[in-house]
Amino acid sequence: MYYLNKYQDQDKQLARFAKALGHPVRIMILRKLSTSSCCYSGDMCEELPIARSTLSQHLKELKESGLIKGEVTPPRIKYCINKENWAIAQKLINEFFLKEEL
Repeated sequence: MYYLNKYQDQDKQLARFAKALGHPVRIMILRKLSTSSCCYSGDMCEELPIARSTLSQHLKELKESGLIKGEVTPPRIKYCINKENWAIAQKLINEFFLKEEL
């Protein structure tokens, strides 16, 4: 029981990150954002083979997971990788896959 209480929050956070990473379009978005400091959603829409509404839905999911952050500068929104949460995600994923007992 101690184990569950100790790691429950980390498990929830890992699940949020995994859900956000669970779609190929979101992976494409993250790859795009990882190669630049920030990017406007309109620019991404022109570069990625998806509709603007679909892009918005995926950006929303990534933002809710904490993997990216957005800054509103009307009429545009600038997105970038949330470096702090990205490091946490890397750590949690690595720890999960490096565990010997599953």
